[in-house]
Amino acid sequence: MSGLRVERAGPLATLQDAGRFGVRRLGATQGGPADLHGWAWSNHLLGNPWNTPALEVVLGNLTMVVEQDAMLAIAGADLDAHLEGTPLQPGSAFLAKEGQRLTFQSPINGIRAYLAVAGGFVAEPVLGSVACVMRDGLGGHDGFGRSLDDGARLLFTDSCAVASGGKHEQPAAERIDYRQPVSLAMVPGAQIADFTGVSLYRAFNNEWRVDDRADRMGVRLAGDVLRCQVASMISEGIALGAVQVPPDGQPIVLLNDRQTIGGYPRLGTLTPLACSRLAQCQPGQTVRLRATALSQAQQSYRAFRQQFSV
Repeated sequence: MSGLRVERAGPLATLQDAGRFGVRRLGATQGGPADLHGWAWSNHLLGNPWNTPALEVVLGNLTMVVEQDAMLAIAGADLDAHLEGTPLQPGSAFLAKEGQRLTFQSPINGIRAYLAVAGGFVAEPVLGSVACVMRDGLGGHDGFGRSLDDGARLLFTDSCAVASGGKHEQPAAERIDYRQPVSLAMVPGAQIADFTGVSLYRAFNNEWRVDDRADRMGVRLAGDVLRCQVASMISEGIALGAVQVPPDGQPIVLLNDRQTIGGYPRLGTLTPLACSRLAQCQPGQTVRLRATALSQAQQSYRAFRQQFSV
C-alpha cells in the first residue's frame, strides 16, 4: 500500500478513530478526536462510516507528499492548508495527485484540522482502536502511540476506487468560526451543591480564559477562584468533559487523553460538542459556562450523530 509520506512533521499530528472504549478498567483512556465535530465532517465529506480513522493536525507546520492519487477531505480548523500551492478550504473534499505536496502551515481559525481519505487510513488496532494516546503509548499510525515524525507514512488503499456517497462540501451552517464568543454547555455535577453561592454565580456569569496549559489531556481555565466545601474525595471515574476544581480554585476541563479516575470535586461535565468547541480555542481566548439539562445534552448529541448515518 501507498499513502502519504511525511516530509516535515508538525508539533502534533496523530491518527484518531472515534476512540477506545470498554478498557478503562485497565487504566487505558479513550483517545479519539479532540474535536468530534470536525473529525466527523472530514469523514462524512467522503462517505466514510463512523469510526473511520482520520488525521488530527494540531497547529500545522506539516508537509506530506502524496504517493498515489487519492480523494481527501479536510474539516475543522483553518490551518492555511495548500495542495501544491493551491489553497484548500476547510469543509471540502478534493483530489490529490501522486507527487503533490499537501501542507498545513499555521492557524488562521481554530487550532485542530482533520484530514480524511476515502476508505480511511490503515493502521493496526490496539485494544480495539487505532486512536493514538501518547501518554499510554497506544494506537496511532505505528501502534505505539506516537505522533507523526519525519519520514512516517500514512497508508491507505485505492481511495479513488472507494470514493462515493460523500457530500464533498460542508454546509455553511455547519462551518464554525472558532474566533467567535464561546458558550460551553455543561451538565451540573454531583458536587455542584458543595460549591459556595458566590462561586456558582462567578462560574456561570463571568468569563474564563483558556490557559496556555492545555493539551489533549485537559484544558485549564483561568479566572475567579472557585471554593468548594468538599476538602477531599475518594477517586471516582472521570468522564469526557469533566470539570474538576483543584484546591487552587481554577477549573480543569478533562478531554480525550485524561486519566481514568480523579479525586477533585466536579462542577459538572461539558457535553461532547462543548468539548469539541473548547478543543479549538487558542490560549488566551475567553469562554463562558452554560448550565444545561442532561436530557437536552442527550437530545443534542443524538441529533448530531444522526447526521452521520451512512
